[in-house]
Amino acid sequence: EKAKLLRSQPAQIVEPKGLLYVQQREFAVTTPKDGSVSILGSDDATTCHIVVLRHTGSGATCLTHCDGSDTEAEVSLIMSSVKSFSDTTGYGRLEVHLVGGFNDDRQLSQKLTNQLLRAFDLQPDDVHLVTFCVTELNDREEKDIHFPIIYGIAVNVKTAEIFPATFPEKGPDEALRSAHVLTGATLTNIYDAKMEQLHIGPYFWRPFPHVDFWLEQDDKQILQNLSTSPLAEPPHFVSHIRSTLTFLKEHPFPSRSLFPDRKPRIYKKNEEGLWEQVCSDK
Repeated sequence: EKAKLLRSQPAQIVEPKGLLYVQQREFAVTTPKDGSVSILGSDDATTCHIVVLRHTGSGATCLTHCDGSDTEAEVSLIMSSVKSFSDTTGYGRLEVHLVGGFNDDRQLSQKLTNQLLRAFDLQPDDVHLVTFCVTELNDREEKDIHFPIIYGIAVNVKTAEIFPATFPEKGPDEALRSAHVLTGATLTNIYDAKMEQLHIGPYFWRPFPHVDFWLEQDDKQILQNLSTSPLAEPPHFVSHIRSTLTFLKEHPFPSRSLFPDRKPRIYKKNEEGLWEQVCSDK
């Protein structure tokens, strides 16, 4: 019933003000007390799942975008991050919302759904499954081709409302963050809720293999080889991959060009509610 209700809502466009956008293999956690961030969101999930974990007592809310790379470790990580803001012995309970995936040919969505359910089931704490809109419950068919119905969601940290969403602005350092994922990153926490700051990096990788070869390929080749579900990708998938590959070509050694001082790039919301870089030495 909950999945049906969620699927029937049109995707809302979320403006950057008060938004913290979470990319694949990133997570962020905050509480209703946060004066800068009121919405956590992520989109462009095809076989990926977006997970929201919330403690009803403290209101501490975590959103992450999982792709099945190391689901058990990721679930432990987001559990401990939410619990660090919550007195789990007191009032309230842990609730989880799972959204994303579809009936893809390679059954990657189903595999990820199973991994997530198992990982939450293995937790010593009680976790209540509140929203389950994944794989076959998030699938639509058009001319024998399957697509996800919902590609992205947002959660309002203050009201706990979850809704389908798209995000015209995906926050600072988009290419850098994507490059981090493409070079095999593990799940990374990007937000310091106590300081209300976004922390990107420092990230290090080796030169991306055959980057020139990939940049020479046509759209079809990139789609076929670098997507888990070529037929169901959003229209900007190829241009996004191209810009990420170009970024990797320009920065083969991030320790020299991007993070010579080994410090993260730090952003804070300004008066207009938009991210602004903070000088790291202050």
